[in-house]
Amino acid sequence: MIYRSRVEDPHSFARTGTLSLNGIEIPTPVFMPVGTRGAVKSLDSDDIDELGYELILGNTYHLYLRPGTEVLEKFGGLKNFVSYKKALLTDSGGFQVFSLNSLVKFKKEGVEFRSHIDGSPHFFTPEKVIDIQRSIGSDIMMVLDDCPPGDGTVSRIKEALDRTHRWAEEAVNYWEKDKRNQFLFGIFQGGTNLDLRLESLEKIRSLPFSGIAIGGLSVGEPRPDFIRTMEGISSYTDRTRPLYLMGVGTVPDILEGVRNGVDMFDCVLPTRNARNGQVFTSRGKVNLRNEKWKLVDEPMDPECECKVCKRYSIGYIRHLHHVKELSAFSLSTYHNLHFMKKFMRELRHSIEVGNFSEFFVKWKNLYERPEISR
Repeated sequence: MIYRSRVEDPHSFARTGTLSLNGIEIPTPVFMPVGTRGAVKSLDSDDIDELGYELILGNTYHLYLRPGTEVLEKFGGLKNFVSYKKALLTDSGGFQVFSLNSLVKFKKEGVEFRSHIDGSPHFFTPEKVIDIQRSIGSDIMMVLDDCPPGDGTVSRIKEALDRTHRWAEEAVNYWEKDKRNQFLFGIFQGGTNLDLRLESLEKIRSLPFSGIAIGGLSVGEPRPDFIRTMEGISSYTDRTRPLYLMGVGTVPDILEGVRNGVDMFDCVLPTRNARNGQVFTSRGKVNLRNEKWKLVDEPMDPECECKVCKRYSIGYIRHLHHVKELSAFSLSTYHNLHFMKKFMRELRHSIEVGNFSEFFVKWKNLYERPEISR
């Protein structure tokens, strides 16, 4: 069994559990850093090990284009290639096919697209996407799906459901012939139309996937619609399998997700925001490029125990961003991922000891307000 539930919050759908991936035990809820092309931007594998992350995400679309399956197979998979020994989840690349390309052609068998790098033609099918992820060697593989835009019409969403469900059946049938110690997650769609969401969830639940993912949220829809949709599906999800909310990782959205039963999250925001000078702290968000930090000789977060906050002042980190030193990226990224690791650990603890509701209110208030003042 890939997932074991531990403690459930009596006042919500929040829970703790354990994800078992080929001998690696991962406590949930869990946040996964994004290593799209085989690297978490500005960090190396020593940093990831030091931070204690045991599950990271790579992207099938980007890894398929570069370095390509020939290289990945030569090195015995992505984990050997990048010298990372823990667990790996790979997105199917379907979202990138649709979001990075203006010339996409849907066909019954799959999707035809052109590389955003050199315009070369390519074709993804449910089976080919699994084959690519086998070359990558990920522990968790995602199926090819059709993710409609946040403002998609009902007809476009229904079209996406038909395609997603058909491809899901083809993918799971193909995977079951040769699982190779790799787990396969299904994805349900539906936009913010609750009826279509539940229809898609019912279909994906009926298939023997290792886990189930919520796709197509946080893709531009208004936040109240995101919350309404999460609340609408929470009582219908399969509590015997892990639930993964794809591409979501802000503090408020993680809180909403956990409250509604989500076990897994990934997002580029902690690393992207760090490179753009925004860090997460126990007091809220901090914009490092703000002039008010120029003369401040204290850590970015006085309550943080990461090696960056132990050694450097916020005034110095601000200077690095101001003069565009590359170390600004790595130091800020390291801090943000340390924050996320600690935040998820404290979140799990709040569920275990029965004060998730208080934890929810505290952190939501901190992160739904503007940047902190001194």
